[in-house]
Amino acid sequence: MHTTAIKATVGNKMDKLRKAFSGEEDDEEQGIVTQGSFFLFLNISLFAVFYSLGNVIALASTCFLMGPINQCKRMFDPNRLIATIIMLVCIALTLCAALWWHIPILAILFCVIQFLAMTWYCLSYIPFARDAIKKCFGSCVSS
Repeated sequence: MHTTAIKATVGNKMDKLRKAFSGEEDDEEQGIVTQGSFFLFLNISLFAVFYSLGNVIALASTCFLMGPINQCKRMFDPNRLIATIIMLVCIALTLCAALWWHIPILAILFCVIQFLAMTWYCLSYIPFARDAIKKCFGSCVSS
């Protein structure tokens, strides 16, 4: 009996491998992800909190690479000062809107602003990236 159970387990694992390599989707695992995403969509406050914590963790992860003091110096460099302040204020406002004020639309608005500020902040570390984005949007608007 023990050998039969092992063969069945190995057979199931091989089927999953075949599906993974052939590009077939496993409905069971996708259902869990879809349910979790749907739950976050229904509970906007929870989404806003996790999104803000994700951005805080992303900022903290760079402290590991360059050290916290050097990170703070670079964050508040005149080149990225405005993006840093907007990003940090929006993180705080997102948490306030989600946890204290209980205004989901405001929390989502602050998440969007947080995303834009974080993107602009990250682009400041890539040479000439901000200039390229400005020219791209300038040419789109003028056309």
